[in-house]
Amino acid sequence: MIASVSPVKAVSLALVAYTCWVLADTCLKVAGRSRLPTGEVIAVVGLVEVGLLLARGLWRGDVGALWPRNPLRQVFRSCLDLANNVCVVIALRHLPLPLFYILIFFAPMATALLAAAFLGESLEWRKALAIFAGFVGVVIAVNPFGVSRSGDWTGYLACLVCVMCFAVNVVWSRVMTQTQTPESLTFCSGALMALAGSASVLRNARPLDVTLAGVLAGAGLFSVVGGICFFIALKDASAATVSQYHYSQLLSGALIGYVIWGERLALSMLVGAALIIAAGCYSAAGLSGRGVIVGAAAGSG
Repeated sequence: MIASVSPVKAVSLALVAYTCWVLADTCLKVAGRSRLPTGEVIAVVGLVEVGLLLARGLWRGDVGALWPRNPLRQVFRSCLDLANNVCVVIALRHLPLPLFYILIFFAPMATALLAAAFLGESLEWRKALAIFAGFVGVVIAVNPFGVSRSGDWTGYLACLVCVMCFAVNVVWSRVMTQTQTPESLTFCSGALMALAGSASVLRNARPLDVTLAGVLAGAGLFSVVGGICFFIALKDASAATVSQYHYSQLLSGALIGYVIWGERLALSMLVGAALIIAAGCYSAAGLSGRGVIVGAAAGSG
């Protein structure tokens, strides 16, 4: 079993996880500007994750912690991670980093909808109105009819898949973290990424230069650290609570996007982000400590 941590530490770990994922996404965006196939990017990052976790397990003498207690459920969750990561690579090739994070901020509200559908959490009209307000915020941020619209529809559709995969993953992972180790959850995702990515580029793999290999290694490292922190946080805090700290990525993502690529937040993006964050926090406040935790306590990994 995983040692319990305090709620404050769980929140701190969630913030560390989301920051690490911003850094991993930054590496993926850098790699995405090359001609490297998406499958090869996924394969290399997955291999790095597997290698790091195996090295960590050998160093600590607990390689057995990487093995899943319920392989079928782990494979299902890892498939969600794989779809999410593939779409992240695609989205980051078509969207500025700040807009990418604004769009995936709909994930906490999607989590609320899934909790109502699958965990029996009631969805009162105020919460439904908040979710609708969040959708309006997404429309404002995308500014579909504006001449200054950033990104393209490929990126928007990829973000939609990311949101759905992430929301399902958060609810499902909240259940699994009660019996599965964070290391095994992260390891299985990395292993599936390595296998699926390698299979997709058997005939069209491109050579890696030192710089690009280092960037992808950084993505794998940040993904491992973020994943472990995220799953530890999920064990001792509700899925709704952990998911609402998703919003911290706007600050770090906007800062990195501005420093590296000179990407600025347009007024429509700021207004949309404010609506999404307000609606998401309201939805999460109604869910924290209730339906998601009940569902987690009733399930097994």
